[in-house]
Amino acid sequence: MSENLLHCKGFLTPGRWIRAALLALLAAGRLCAQDDDATPPPKHRRHHNIPEAEASPSPTETPAKQKTAAPDATISTAELAEFKKQPEKVQTLIESALDLTTQNLTYTYGSAEPEKGGMDCSGFIYYVLKRNGFEDVPRSASAQYVWLRKAGLFQAVLSRKNNTFELNDLRPGDLLFWTGTYSVDRDPPVTHTMLYLGTRRKKRVMAGASDGRSFEDAARWGVSVFDFKIAPKASTPPDPAAGAKPQPVFVGYAHLPGMEDIP
Repeated sequence: MSENLLHCKGFLTPGRWIRAALLALLAAGRLCAQDDDATPPPKHRRHHNIPEAEASPSPTETPAKQKTAAPDATISTAELAEFKKQPEKVQTLIESALDLTTQNLTYTYGSAEPEKGGMDCSGFIYYVLKRNGFEDVPRSASAQYVWLRKAGLFQAVLSRKNNTFELNDLRPGDLLFWTGTYSVDRDPPVTHTMLYLGTRRKKRVMAGASDGRSFEDAARWGVSVFDFKIAPKASTPPDPAAGAKPQPVFVGYAHLPGMEDIP
């Protein structure tokens, strides 16, 4: 059989077969060299080596703790020792305040509307006073303080004791004021207000909105009745630079316009 015939039929002569085999061996060597020099695939990074910005949160991660508190507290006017002796205007004011404490309202910063499901401290006062004819009541605690201070109705309290004579003129329906319930750049720095209700079981009580004040030794979060106590002065003033929280300080109370002459 001729060489041409073998080539046409797909066969190789011995010489061509040897040459083809050598070419195949050379090609295999080049492939091996390429495999040896190739960059290895990146290793899988362990989770603890991944930078914090790249690591994905675990789906089973524990969520941030929510603030917990006892349910909002309310009382009846019959529990207030001085209630029946108060003028009708004061009684109506207190009834309006206690009505809000029955609606399961939370503490909601910036709200003065119970329809939103919550209120803040000055929003509570604003809403109650507006409903009772005090059309010029300001919205913020600081402005409410200024409003009554300018009217000559504010009485400062410097004592840190609950039996101080400075509270002798405190009456149901008065507004109570604090500084330092949170850090704020405000002048004057009044940050909190409540409505004084009177005494219940020989203890002073108040109504308003708070994010942690207590009633009957239980912290409440929302629109509620609370115990009124003057907190003792801290032995060491808090240091804001060290991350310490500000300390609430009761600064005084004020009669409402038109009620200053009520005995």
